[in-house]
Amino acid sequence: MAQADKLTPIGTAAKKAGISRQSLQYYLMVGLLEPTEVTPTGRRMFDKKTIEPIKLIRKLNDSGYPLRDIRELFLEGRTDLKGGKR
Repeated sequence: MAQADKLTPIGTAAKKAGISRQSLQYYLMVGLLEPTEVTPTGRRMFDKKTIEPIKLIRKLNDSGYPLRDIRELFLEGRTDLKGGKR
């Protein structure tokens, strides 16, 4: 199976992570994570490994952490979950 076959679009990735598409778009906009790949037409695609950080962001945010603090945790490498290619 080719790499492209394993990638899912933003709506499907959001659903798998248990958040809305808009929330995932916001996470991307504020720099919490990056898509695994962006197609030539601009579609943001995600693999299974990128779904886990999305779930972690949701759990941390639901437990009271502001997104700004979650972003800092990711940037400092204080979590072993990183989304996308960095």
